[in-house]
Amino acid sequence: MTTILITTANGETGRPMVDYLLREGFQVRAMVRADDERAQRLRDKGADVVFGDLLNLRDVRKAMEGVQRAYFNYPIGDGLVEAAVMFAQAAREENLELIVNMSHFQSRPHAHSKATQNHWLSEQVFEWSGVPTTHLRVTFFMQWLLYISGLIRYGRYVMPFDKESRFAPIAGRDIALTAARIFASPEEHGGQVYALTGPVEYSHEELAAEVGRVLGKDLPFEQVTPATFLELLGIGADMAKLKHFEAVTLDQREGRLAGITDTAPRIIGQPLATVEEFVNEHRSAFELDYGKPST
Repeated sequence: MTTILITTANGETGRPMVDYLLREGFQVRAMVRADDERAQRLRDKGADVVFGDLLNLRDVRKAMEGVQRAYFNYPIGDGLVEAAVMFAQAAREENLELIVNMSHFQSRPHAHSKATQNHWLSEQVFEWSGVPTTHLRVTFFMQWLLYISGLIRYGRYVMPFDKESRFAPIAGRDIALTAARIFASPEEHGGQVYALTGPVEYSHEELAAEVGRVLGKDLPFEQVTPATFLELLGIGADMAKLKHFEAVTLDQREGRLAGITDTAPRIIGQPLATVEEFVNEHRSAFELDYGKPST
């Protein structure tokens, strides 16, 4: 039976990907950083949970043993290219049939963001390795809305980007299902580069209005600096994210995240989640809990 390695298995794409693949009858090895409640939930679902660091070659090799296909995903931060080299080396040693690599929609060699440029470099690493690879160049996740849900509860829709900048947000579970379908047909998708977007393009101001409409509240768009944005999220000391968001502001002004593709719905064979569906699915995160009335 085919075994598929899922890195960042507790993340916004890894977690639903594990579910989809197990449902389709694949064996799944879930790579996580810590043995906690989330890891136990993966075990309970039937995944083989392994622990490790993508920047530790020994860990990566151990996680890759006996695997036929693998998902590579790396958070915004230092070490992406080094991690890609280790992952590609281990994949070559195991003669993998397919790697699915998570990249950026605006991936290019002369990107404003070093993180985005490193995604492009990582794409090249996987190509040089000779292991068949599908690169997913993905736009902003709808999960961005959850990052600011604490502000939305109090009527604030805050972003570090210009209100006119356009993009088509996609739900993490739709990315996960797209990857799962790719894993099921490696001979069809290996060597491809797919740009993934959601079904509807918005400006940031329009998206704020749509979220407000669904929640039934006034939610005017508010732009702050990237530094202030990270402080509001409680991660003001994360310099890697600060530099990335500053650079993505330029990408947005240049229209590099604008547009809609039909790639994801074509691969999964069904419509993608809308913003309305996403907000309703996570409605409790966006609304104040006043508690039960006293009796």
